[in-house]
Amino acid sequence: MKKILSILICTLIVVSVVVAEKRFVMLDKVVAVVGNSSVSYSDVQQTAQMLLEQRRSEGYTSDRPAQDEALEELMLQKLLYNQALLDSIEISNGEVAQRVEQQVQSMIDREGSITALEKKSHMAIYHIRDLFRRQLEEQTYAQTMQQTVVSKTKIVPGEVERFYNSIDKDSLPIIAEQYQYAQITMFPKNMKEAKLRTRERLIEMRERIVTGKTRFATLARMYSVDGSSIQGGELEPAPLAGFVKPFADALAELKEGQVSEVVESEFGFHLIQLIDKKGQLYHCRHILLRPTFVMDEILAPMRDLDSLVNLIKKDSLSFEEAAKKHSDDKHSKQNGGVVTNHDLLERYSAYDAKLTATKFLKEDFGAMGGKSIDDYNAIRRLREGEISAPFRSTDMMGNELVKVVKLLKVIPAHNASLEEDYLRLEQMALSQKQEKEFREWLDKKIASMYIYIAPEFRNGEFSNKNWVKYSK
Repeated sequence: MKKILSILICTLIVVSVVVAEKRFVMLDKVVAVVGNSSVSYSDVQQTAQMLLEQRRSEGYTSDRPAQDEALEELMLQKLLYNQALLDSIEISNGEVAQRVEQQVQSMIDREGSITALEKKSHMAIYHIRDLFRRQLEEQTYAQTMQQTVVSKTKIVPGEVERFYNSIDKDSLPIIAEQYQYAQITMFPKNMKEAKLRTRERLIEMRERIVTGKTRFATLARMYSVDGSSIQGGELEPAPLAGFVKPFADALAELKEGQVSEVVESEFGFHLIQLIDKKGQLYHCRHILLRPTFVMDEILAPMRDLDSLVNLIKKDSLSFEEAAKKHSDDKHSKQNGGVVTNHDLLERYSAYDAKLTATKFLKEDFGAMGGKSIDDYNAIRRLREGEISAPFRSTDMMGNELVKVVKLLKVIPAHNASLEEDYLRLEQMALSQKQEKEFREWLDKKIASMYIYIAPEFRNGEFSNKNWVKYSK
């Protein structure tokens, strides 16, 4: 179920802009209507092409025609979107706005300039941004609706064991190679001074803004490290719940046009300006800066870590003791440096001890998995028990740091077992149960919601046969 909507998130909206000029020269046929939303022929073709490209890249084949699969996925998205509106599901408009800016900036970087992008797409930049926003909003509503449905599904240990026993032993899932490792991290020793410098920069900017010397939006475009900088730091209107707490607390105190004092959040330091407020929606812009360091400031903790590693190698100090005494990472230092997923669980407020993991697949390293790709690049060169040289990295919030890692164990690829892979089997069992219950929920919604499919598309190979309500 995870892939049902995720494959539509970025690729489709990029393709939509690239081929947008075709929509101006030909009438786009509506091939399906779900609730109050329509599915166009061009959207089906674009999504089908995307699916074919994805299949080729993954070496995957399907017995179903790509066009039929694309139409069904688009109808599913429309159904979830319409149901989300009926159920008054809320999404983070601020997060949508940030993703829009990331996509727009990526396209600008690829084309070389805004002018080049506008020329290629035959659309003004504000039309491109609006297209992205509308599509991402719909997709986010759909995703949130689906997550709301499956979040109600729970599983107990007995169900995990029954799931495991139901699998033919020759068909047990293969768990890819996993890594267990430990770390010692250090922030630059002058972090306080770096934060102070960042505050002073923002205080100076605020002075320029309130005295009328420079516009807020101009400084945001020039200096902010947030994706919203391209549009002068402006964010989409959102309720206070859509912002992190320090940001929300400061925003709530502002009057229209007023600029906040410097606000520190987990993302860095902000200046915030309230543009307007309509009901519970706050429309604002901000400037985000993070502490930065010169090379000498980075070299100091690298030298400290290098000295620690030498002591460990001489058996004058154990890695576990060094981590407890010197590491700046609050999650791993108390475990003797052993790396867990606690930082990721905390980031998403998933405080459940049974979700703790200390084994990481290759795909767990990177933006989506929560562990730094720098960690993987270091441990893949090590043998079990070896310690890396100090290297620069960043934490989940983008703060710069220095660390060393120790490879504790490499777990070879193997057939899943209850003893070694309970958490992953539990997730598989839960996913199976969620899929079953989601299908049952979907059948009821298809039956109750208005759905029309153009006659020439009704004979498609749909996985859910209930989509076709009219045979003529």
